[in-house]
Amino acid sequence: MKRAVTVAQVRGLLAELRGAGAGVSFVPTMGGLHEGHASLVERARQAAPAVVLSVFVNPLQFGPDEDLAAYPRDPQRDARLAQEWGVAVLFTPSSEFLPAEGGVRLDPGPLGGRLEGAVRPDHFRGVLTIVAKLLNVVRPDVAVFGQKDLQQAVLVRHMVRDLDVPVRIDVGATVREPDGLALSSRNAYLTAAERADAPALQRALLVGEAALLSGQREPGRVREAIVRALDETPSLHPDYVAVLRAEDLAESSLAHGPTALLAAARLGRTRLIDNRIVDVGGAS
Repeated sequence: MKRAVTVAQVRGLLAELRGAGAGVSFVPTMGGLHEGHASLVERARQAAPAVVLSVFVNPLQFGPDEDLAAYPRDPQRDARLAQEWGVAVLFTPSSEFLPAEGGVRLDPGPLGGRLEGAVRPDHFRGVLTIVAKLLNVVRPDVAVFGQKDLQQAVLVRHMVRDLDVPVRIDVGATVREPDGLALSSRNAYLTAAERADAPALQRALLVGEAALLSGQREPGRVREAIVRALDETPSLHPDYVAVLRAEDLAESSLAHGPTALLAAARLGRTRLIDNRIVDVGGAS
């Protein structure tokens, strides 16, 4: 595994790989690596064998009262895991990678102000700005994102489409603990009691999925079923619950085709997000 810190270094390493005829795939992360990231690396490798993995805790996507200072960081462990997973290049840019203060930022459009964006203003502005920089530096054939951050993945696809960025965006399935909790670096914040309650978020989404699969097509009714299920766990404090078209997270009067069930909730000092995508077939 080769390592790069500067843009010049990573571009030089990638020129060598491409000169040898290797296709390049890319997995951007904020570190705190876990098996969910491992699955994304493997998915990336299947698409293009030379995997670049970046680790950059992006301050632009954190609000003033969020957990930037506390976000899990263990660079030595991250490097060891990246090597074990067969990553070709580990790119760990410094804070100098950030755009100049007062410089260009990308506007995510209306979707960036909904769901996560309604709770975390400017979050996706920061996400898309750094993802765009990373894609411009790495210039991969394919970049792989996780379904757990579904809104992020949809917005990145929109950005790539609207700005004609020559990369394919792939989305890997969420990896879960045996009890259903989605793997996340922030799960490290959970106390033992909170960890016991955390799978209730996924269970509530499964209630919504069951409603869809049993024939309920009114998004409002499905959402109500999810909210009722969440109410059974008082320690969970929902930020939002939504039932939307999976492709673009648009609202529809009746669910049809791939439908996304999304929820976010606070549990102690930890914020959990999760989703499920259910294909309910044609309009009915």
